[in-house]
Amino acid sequence: MRVDRLLAPLSGLVVLAALLLGLEWAVEAGLIRRALMPAPSTIALRLWDLLASGDAMAPMMQTLRLVFTGFAIGSAIGIAAGLAMGWWPSVFRLLEPLVELVRPIPKSALVPPLMLFLGIGFAMKVTSVALVVTFPVLVNTLQGVRGVDRVMLDAARTHGWPARHTLLHLVLPAALPLVLAGMRISLGLAMVLAVLSEMLAGEGGLGFLILDMQRSFRVRDMYAWLVILAVLGLALNWLFILAERRALHWQRR
Repeated sequence: MRVDRLLAPLSGLVVLAALLLGLEWAVEAGLIRRALMPAPSTIALRLWDLLASGDAMAPMMQTLRLVFTGFAIGSAIGIAAGLAMGWWPSVFRLLEPLVELVRPIPKSALVPPLMLFLGIGFAMKVTSVALVVTFPVLVNTLQGVRGVDRVMLDAARTHGWPARHTLLHLVLPAALPLVLAGMRISLGLAMVLAVLSEMLAGEGGLGFLILDMQRSFRVRDMYAWLVILAVLGLALNWLFILAERRALHWQRR
């Protein structure tokens, strides 16, 4: 079992290495035009230059600030609204039409009207990220609250727990696995909207740089920034998985 756990990541790395070697060969053989796709070794050299010089740090921090701020705001709204809608039927009846009206709209389509109301600054970008985060978290929280064992709720009422205490100390912990699943999905969506908003209305950040490099035909730089973005997204996902396992350690007992 332990050997299988060690070999599983290695198999994925082998596939990635084979893909990179195949791309290197295709570029060197002329099957792929260098103007469209430089050799991976060339991209790696440019990537090293960006990291060694420290030029990559400021754009990364700018994008991460946007992602974390929007993710925190959207998660807070989604959890609060999901708890309220799942716990109080009157709140569900009040908010459900609005949620179902806005939820199916691709949040990227809301960026242009947000630009009209909020301009092209940080507030617009954070709002777009928060919107895309809110609904997956809200829906998962709502389903988690509705899935709480009724026997546990009856026991809480029998012991005289007030509604607020029951909600925070029984319902929310019981719904936590679904809440965290929604947050993990939303984290990836937050990266998407952050990069998109930077492309449309940015003066910095990874999204702005990727589009700017493409427009100026600096293809090698464009792919280097794409690699940085991909690794950043992978690292955020891994960190969230570690935090999720720590928060749900009681499930493995």
